[in-house]
Amino acid sequence: MENNIVLHMKGICKVFPGVRALQNVEFKLRKGEIHALMGENGAGKSTLIKTLTGVHILDAGEIFMDGKSIINHSPQQAQENGISTVYQEITLCPNLSVAENLFIGREPRKAGFIDWKTMNKNASELLESLDIHVPPTQELDDCSIAVQQMIAIARAVDMQCKVLILDEPTSSLDDDEVEKLFALMTKLKAQGVGIIFVTHFLEQVYAVCDRITVLRNGELVGEYTTEELPRYQLVAKMMGKDFDDLADIKSAHDNVKKPKGLPVIEAKGISHKGTIREFDLTIEKGEVIGLTGLLGSGRSELVRSLYGADHADTGTLKVNGEEVKINAPIDAMKCGMAYLPEDRKRDGIIADLSVRENIIIALQAKRGMFKPMSRKEMEDAADKYIEMLQIKTASRETPIKSLSGGNQQKCIIGRWLLTNPDFLILDEPTRGIDIGTKTEIQKLVLNLADEGMSVVFISSEIEEMLRTCSRMAVLRDGKKVGELTGDDLTQDKIMQTIAGGKDNG
Repeated sequence: MENNIVLHMKGICKVFPGVRALQNVEFKLRKGEIHALMGENGAGKSTLIKTLTGVHILDAGEIFMDGKSIINHSPQQAQENGISTVYQEITLCPNLSVAENLFIGREPRKAGFIDWKTMNKNASELLESLDIHVPPTQELDDCSIAVQQMIAIARAVDMQCKVLILDEPTSSLDDDEVEKLFALMTKLKAQGVGIIFVTHFLEQVYAVCDRITVLRNGELVGEYTTEELPRYQLVAKMMGKDFDDLADIKSAHDNVKKPKGLPVIEAKGISHKGTIREFDLTIEKGEVIGLTGLLGSGRSELVRSLYGADHADTGTLKVNGEEVKINAPIDAMKCGMAYLPEDRKRDGIIADLSVRENIIIALQAKRGMFKPMSRKEMEDAADKYIEMLQIKTASRETPIKSLSGGNQQKCIIGRWLLTNPDFLILDEPTRGIDIGTKTEIQKLVLNLADEGMSVVFISSEIEEMLRTCSRMAVLRDGKKVGELTGDDLTQDKIMQTIAGGKDNG
């Protein structure tokens, strides 16, 4: 065994009823490295982490820390063995102070009482050593999500962790917060901490990681240095197959001759008080138009005002050349519009209903209560989109909450395709899902456009927008500040337009 290996998981197997989640998996983590654990949803990443941290007891295999065999029967025991985990959802106590969260369960005491002065002093020293700038007496709930994650990391460091697991830590952070987190990770790496980094963001892997381990279907595909594994090869290894280059698909899409006729959507002077200033937007048949801008620029608010989720205060809207009044989403649906919202858990899925019920619910609402779908119609519709979108589910009657995020997203897309819309709004359709499902959704969007559907596509990832959209509207501070197409569709030009020009970066 290499001398600098801090963690070695060898021959790891885990079986659940009817599912072999892990089969003979090996994973090595070195001191002072950041190691990405990659794979699609269902690849076994979470199960591997849970067998390491004592949430699940492994069925076969061994775990070594610094060459010594260990078995973790609980997360607490894992922590005692030097393994700490920081999850996407913060597990600290928001009603307590920063210092209390750092030392909860191990507060310094004097005469049987908590020594607040010493605890706050120790917290200040710990935070300063990690370049985390927050008062120790501040209530945790008043800190940003990024700072809360850094405090969780600081707690793990102070507990002498040798292995730090970061499970999707950047999904709720903006770019500046991600940079601060990466700076902290780099500092810990220099101190010899081994970091396991689980993420869906490929660009972040290549920005900060030294090595990559890829899992697929519960098995080890391989371990690679970041330098030796180009992105397209990483994607191919995660998918288990090569897939068509999206650039080629988009090129073919751009070359498809679009039928001339009335625009599908003509919005003039639409506004919503407090969120969107007056804007004009025209969308042609078979066009994929992107909305881009910084968080808070008004992308989601713009489409909500088009769809009637927020009632527009001013302006006119024409659909297929006919002026319409959209007072509520049901009006938009009757005009051939469909909307996949940004937050699928809050506004998209109905968690306790089945896959079948989630898929058919929009069409049933459009038809009205006096035209109920028959059971056979429902089943045929659900089966059609389960097959078409390759939704991974045990059956059409499986509760949708049991599915992975990517498969939940596919169900919602199937729901709207079932209504046969002319105009489809997709707000962050690939956020938080694996790279393979992302690619499938991007291909689907281009194929739908080739069949004549008009699509508005919103994404925080500019690269994804460039691969998918033929035109982009740029928003800033609730106002549409430009439109880009053709040779102007470049990352540099988009960033310049968002900033307000070359000299505003």
